[in-house]
Amino acid sequence: MIAFFLAPPYLLLNVYILRWLFFWAYACHDTFRSRSFRFPAAFLYGFLTFSPLTGFLVTAEPWHRILRVIGNYWLGTFFYILFLVLVFDFLRRITKLPVLLRYRYVSLLHSTRKTLFVSGCCVLVLVCISSAYGILHAKRLCVREYPIVLDKSCRLPGLKIALAADLHLGYSTTEAQIQNFVDAVNRKEPDLVCIAGDIFDNEYDAIENPNAVASILAGLKSRYGVYACYGNHDISEKILAGFTFSHEEGLPEDPRFQEFLQNAGIELLEDRVITVENAFYLAGRKDPSMAKKQLDSRLTFSELTDGLDPSKPLLVMDHQPKELAEASASGVDLDLSGHTHDGQFFPGNLIMKVLWENPCGVLKKGAMYSVVTSGVGVWGPAMRIGTDSEVVILDVKFQEPFPPAALP
Repeated sequence: MIAFFLAPPYLLLNVYILRWLFFWAYACHDTFRSRSFRFPAAFLYGFLTFSPLTGFLVTAEPWHRILRVIGNYWLGTFFYILFLVLVFDFLRRITKLPVLLRYRYVSLLHSTRKTLFVSGCCVLVLVCISSAYGILHAKRLCVREYPIVLDKSCRLPGLKIALAADLHLGYSTTEAQIQNFVDAVNRKEPDLVCIAGDIFDNEYDAIENPNAVASILAGLKSRYGVYACYGNHDISEKILAGFTFSHEEGLPEDPRFQEFLQNAGIELLEDRVITVENAFYLAGRKDPSMAKKQLDSRLTFSELTDGLDPSKPLLVMDHQPKELAEASASGVDLDLSGHTHDGQFFPGNLIMKVLWENPCGVLKKGAMYSVVTSGVGVWGPAMRIGTDSEVVILDVKFQEPFPPAALP
């Protein structure tokens, strides 16, 4: 429903940008005042403007996929066009203030045609640079390593965990990127691989070759297995410009998601706790947004941990890092999350610091560590600026390890 509320301002802002584009073109050369330029330019800009909507409405392949890919690239580019046009338009209009016109440099810039020409050229160059960088940078995968010392004893001397989240398998994720992700994890030889939600991007059919992608993910290697929990996008539903629609009736579960995970050798934990090597607990929580869409409920942290041996380390995968205080109070030692994307692109990375207690990285909450990854893939706009696609490697040690004689 959010998409409908955002549609009117989105259209008005695009009219503003198109008008600004024409003024800049006129400032470049009088030739651009002709209809032979204005009509094709308006048509091309209109095509890009409505590409998220046409990609939603047109379901025939290959046009559906082509339009969805174009729409994802356009949304990110549109944001920076709007941001930079507003900035340069503000600066241009500031030069009209009488208090500034007495300065010779400002008065020279006061020529409308000259300032429009310079502003437009600056906007064009900066948009091209930022968009190209953001698109290419989103495909580059970083590996970040953090040492963690838990205040628990364990029969294992240590534990190397590969944490990933937000693969968003679909229109913006290629097989090459998934292979790169698998290779990056395997190079670190982890004991455990945890995928903390948003494996899919709302549409199973968005995965161009699901069998091939599942086969690639099946190549993940670890001593104790590969586990995952679902996130808010791991459900089949219509999505427009990154936003979904409300449903009075619960959304059914798409069995193809679980079949995909089984083929990929990934065990799904949804409000379920398992014991690994009789040494530590691993749990996966049901996502609150997904539970709401399915008209379902999920266990609280206290319900999830009820009856567990408090002396054993407890690791929990929880896609959205919302309830850190409750997790810590319930005896969770390590809370593994994603969801935030660390804002994905500037200035979202700054806003995330206000919205989330732990937007990205490691935060200690009582005796518990919260670890949030910025994710492997992208949501909506297919770019990253100011953030990284990443895999997190946690080198976990225990405060009071058992003596060697206690080990098997």
